[in-house]
Amino acid sequence: MTKNYNVQEMIQKNTDNKGGAFEKSIPVILFIITLVSILATIAILYTLISQSVEFFSRESIVDFFTSATWMPYSSDPEYGIWALAMGTFKIVFVATIFAVPLGLGAAIYLSEYATDRVKKIIKPILEVLAGIPTVVYGFFAINFITPILQSIYSGFSLYNATSAGIVVGIMILPMIASLSEDAMSSVPNSTREGSLGLGATRLETTFKVVLPAAVSGIVASVVLAVSRAIGETMIVSIAAGSTPNASLDLTDPLQTMTGFIVQITSGDAAYGSTLYFSLFAVGMTLFLFTFAMNILSQWITKRFREEY
Repeated sequence: MTKNYNVQEMIQKNTDNKGGAFEKSIPVILFIITLVSILATIAILYTLISQSVEFFSRESIVDFFTSATWMPYSSDPEYGIWALAMGTFKIVFVATIFAVPLGLGAAIYLSEYATDRVKKIIKPILEVLAGIPTVVYGFFAINFITPILQSIYSGFSLYNATSAGIVVGIMILPMIASLSEDAMSSVPNSTREGSLGLGATRLETTFKVVLPAAVSGIVASVVLAVSRAIGETMIVSIAAGSTPNASLDLTDPLQTMTGFIVQITSGDAAYGSTLYFSLFAVGMTLFLFTFAMNILSQWITKRFREEY
């Protein structure tokens, strides 16, 4: 009569017979390694929350989240996060409008139209953009993109949201293109062949069959790219300026949440001052934004995922 062995019991029996103490210690070591990321996350949250609590013990939390006036250096300082949040939103808006159509178009070409030889050439070149330091992007924005914008419309300031947003869009474009192309390539060829066999054109197959089937991966790539744009620092610090601005004007200078963090950490605030603790309140707000975007990405991926 054949005995049925549990796989886990067989692995454990084999480990006990051959590995000895070293083999038994491997799961413990790997478990400790796994805990490192969890403990690091807990430590980061503790730092942000504890220092933010100290800030809100000195300043009104209601004014912080509702006011649009950010004047931390005045004799009567005001801390209204919406001035910085609007700067961040304007950068993200311009970057998204610029990067999503181009990134999705590149993904469609690479997935549905490019030959294998062309794909092997173009995709690595496209992904080179992801390896360029962001400080280089910043100088590219202020020395190349801004003069072009000013030649089109003289109302653009040297530091403005449009120039910084376009370059942030260039930075996140490879992420959208690469992840969207992977999502589209994962759609089975039998799906495409069935559509073509029914008389649909390649363009109709792409937009009516492939894109709907890959929508979860595409939307997730966009959300992840937007999260990356929210956290961008050097490009906006160099190309957008450091003037808190809650208006909707895309031609004026602004300051983002990350830009303010860079300014404070460069030595503008004395340790233990209210201005110093405002750094953590802004960082906590930024963390909540990016955390919400990641949760949204995971929900969209699970909600619209197609199984093949």
